[in-house]
Amino acid sequence: MSREGFQFGHEYTPGTPWTAYLARMEELRAGINVDGFVPTTFLVAEVRGHIVGRTSVRHRLNAALTQVGGHIGYCVLPDHRRRGYATEILRQSLPVARSQGVHDVLVTCDDTNLASRRVIEACGGHLASTDGTTRRYWLRSSP
Repeated sequence: MSREGFQFGHEYTPGTPWTAYLARMEELRAGINVDGFVPTTFLVAEVRGHIVGRTSVRHRLNAALTQVGGHIGYCVLPDHRRRGYATEILRQSLPVARSQGVHDVLVTCDDTNLASRRVIEACGGHLASTDGTTRRYWLRSSP
């Protein structure tokens, strides 16, 4: 778990063999054994051989994701922030969503997360609602 309250590697447990982890990510992508989750494509972003961030592109929403999480969740590791990587990660996540038939993409962020708000808005996000805790934006995945 990160200092910010979420795990960078979706469902990763330290000590898990890499091949087993990749097999689990493929199951999630294919919608096998999702156990309360939804089918999800998990990708990492790398620059010059170093992982700088990641994205989770959810192929559909459930009730919980409609409130918090949305179709795309992304993050950049702290040492790589403020370099435009988050904007590029979100931008490149949109065609992945489109490939799964998601054309109207919901992305959420904490109301106080100004950096994430700027990233979402830079990618064309339009604020749909806020409840004082979470902001919900809609983006189009179509070009």
